[in-house]
Amino acid sequence: MKKRVFMIIALFLVITSAILIDFPNTPKTAALEALTTNNTANLSFSSRLLATLRTPNYLNLDKKFFQLKPPSPATAPPVAKVSQKRPSPKPITGIYCTSWIAGHSKRINEIIDLLKTSDKINALVIDVKDATGKITYQSQVPLAKKIKAGSNRAPKLKALVARLKEANIYPIARIVVFKDPLLAKAHRKTAVRSKRGGIWKDRKGKIWVDPHNRQVWQYNIDIAKEAVEMGFAEIQFDYVRFLSDGRISDCVYPFSKGEKKEDVIANFLLTAKKEINALGVPISADIFGLVTSIPNDLNIGQNLEKIANAVDFICPMVYPSHYPRGTFKIKKPDLQPYEVVYEAMKRGVARLEKINSKAKFRPWLQDFSLGNPYGVEQIQAQIKALNDNGIDEWLFWNPRNKYKLKNYQ
Repeated sequence: MKKRVFMIIALFLVITSAILIDFPNTPKTAALEALTTNNTANLSFSSRLLATLRTPNYLNLDKKFFQLKPPSPATAPPVAKVSQKRPSPKPITGIYCTSWIAGHSKRINEIIDLLKTSDKINALVIDVKDATGKITYQSQVPLAKKIKAGSNRAPKLKALVARLKEANIYPIARIVVFKDPLLAKAHRKTAVRSKRGGIWKDRKGKIWVDPHNRQVWQYNIDIAKEAVEMGFAEIQFDYVRFLSDGRISDCVYPFSKGEKKEDVIANFLLTAKKEINALGVPISADIFGLVTSIPNDLNIGQNLEKIANAVDFICPMVYPSHYPRGTFKIKKPDLQPYEVVYEAMKRGVARLEKINSKAKFRPWLQDFSLGNPYGVEQIQAQIKALNDNGIDEWLFWNPRNKYKLKNYQ
């Protein structure tokens, strides 16, 4: 009984400690403020997850998740590996850049210089549409123009992409999909509604679009196509999920036809993949870190196997600082990044191998400090954890886009 209570408390802490970080896209905003104002899951989401895990089907998963002792880096045993290698381009290893930094000449020059100097990093993820709904440049997509979604954050984005490619830097366009308050406000019929009347709002007062809405699908696909025309080599979709905080029980999805949430998300990605792949460009999707370990969709529509069948690359956000003490029998997860990333990804790799998936993992890793300082030792430990699982692709997230070359050498 005590063990079960511990497991429930630990899972509650995972969900309520910002599993998914989406820092505001402004260089003047502190990381701490971002954590308190953006995508931090709340009690309603964690309660639903815990309710699922209390059922007999998932009790064994609880024990595996919290009681499996991880190997040390030196003694990591071989695991069933899904090949992460591809002939061209070479394995992608990248860092993240906000739209604001992309349009700031001094800062973007610093990032490009770092990428050109490093022989370990070869890609840059740039916001094309962020969680505000704003597009980084003046988009020519008709709906974007109609709702005035375009901006001048990086008006010379196309030239920047060409510059990156000339320097052999792989440019990835990040597009936030269903967290789009700008579209939801401009076209209220696209918004999630509330049983209490009016438009549903999350606990921060933000409104979301209905993931069932095919117009929303096409809008984001059209932006992705425009990004391809600008020269981006890959499209990365973020917030490809249902809502996770606020009064979820009050949500009404006007365009729902009774489909499972995981099928809605998978079908959007399949539709996007078909249209974007036809242009010769792959797609990737950002997912919650727990998706690699939990067999259901967490009630947000993210099921690993279904997403794997709908994308080219899967990007789980496995940040060590967000795991509670005791996870995987790790006393202080933030101080043991190798063990956390190794255990989280081992489960994901095994699941993809079981379904013979062609999708590759390219996880988001932690290059920021929350409680404990992260530097070269912690960054290299996370990379090694991936390598020991047969994964040679990765992305690092830093909210202020401050990266140190020595950490990646």
